[in-house]
Amino acid sequence: MEIATKIAPIGLAFIMLGLGMSLTIQDFLRVIKIPKDFLVGFICQLILLPIIAFALIRLLNTPTELAIGVMLIAAAPGGVTSNVLTKFANGDVALSISLTAITSLVSVMSVPFIVFNSINFFGIDNISKDISMLGIALKMFTVVTVPVIIGMLIKHFAKDFIHNKALLIQRISIALFALVFIAIYIEEWDNIVNFIVRAGSIALILNITMMVLGYYAAKFFASGIAQRRCISLECGLQNGTLAAFVGTQIFDGSSMIFVVPAAAYALVMMITSLIFLFIIKKNT
Repeated sequence: MEIATKIAPIGLAFIMLGLGMSLTIQDFLRVIKIPKDFLVGFICQLILLPIIAFALIRLLNTPTELAIGVMLIAAAPGGVTSNVLTKFANGDVALSISLTAITSLVSVMSVPFIVFNSINFFGIDNISKDISMLGIALKMFTVVTVPVIIGMLIKHFAKDFIHNKALLIQRISIALFALVFIAIYIEEWDNIVNFIVRAGSIALILNITMMVLGYYAAKFFASGIAQRRCISLECGLQNGTLAAFVGTQIFDGSSMIFVVPAAAYALVMMITSLIFLFIIKKNT
C-alpha cells in the first residue's frame, strides 16, 4: 500500500504535466467556438458514465468494496491515452484534447462530489478521518491542476524543450502508471483472483457499454465520423492513475481492495480500445 500511495501522486502529476505540455489556449477556446461536439462528449463522460456505473452496480449486485472502486473509475476524467488512440483512429484529436483538458480540470470538484456521495450511499465508514471532500479537492488541485498549468507555461516559454523532452516525460508517466497498479496487485495478492474476476466483469461491461453509448450519442448529436470515434474512446478510456490516487488518499492504507476495479479497468480499457482501433482500420 505504501508503494502505491507514494507513487500514485507522482505518476498523476507527471501525466498531468505531460497533458499541460500538449495544450494551448486554443484548446479551451475551441469549446466556445464549437460547443455542440464538446457538450456531447462532456455529458457522456461526466454525467452518463457515473449513472451507468451506478446502474450496473445495482443490477449486478456488486459487493460494496468493489462498488466504490467502480464509482472511483467512473468519476475519473478521460486519460491522455485517449488523445493518442484518437489520432490512430483518425478521430477528432482537437476535440479529444479539449475533452481531456476540461474534464481533468473539472474533476477537481466532480470526483470528490461523486465519490463521497457514493461512500455515503453505500455506507462505507472506514475512510481516513483526516479526509474530507474539500481536502480531496485541494489535493487533486495540487496534483492535477497545478501540473497542467506548469506544463502549459513550459510549452509557451520553452517550445524546444518540449519538443526534445515530451517523449521522455510520456515514458516516465507510463512507467509510473504501471508501477501504481503493480503495487496494487502485490498488496492485494491474497484476494486478487477472487476480486479481479468480479471487478474485471463489471469493468468490462462498463467499458463496452460506455464506448457503444458514446459512439451512438455522437452519431445522433455530434458532427461526423471523426467525432464519433473520438467521443467513443473518451468514454472508454479513463484516468486510472487519478482514480488510484483518490482511492489511496480516502482509504489511507486500510485496504487497496477499493482500488482493484481501477486496476482491472486499466487493463480492460487498453484491450477494448485496441480492438476498437482494429475494427476501424479493417473497415476503412
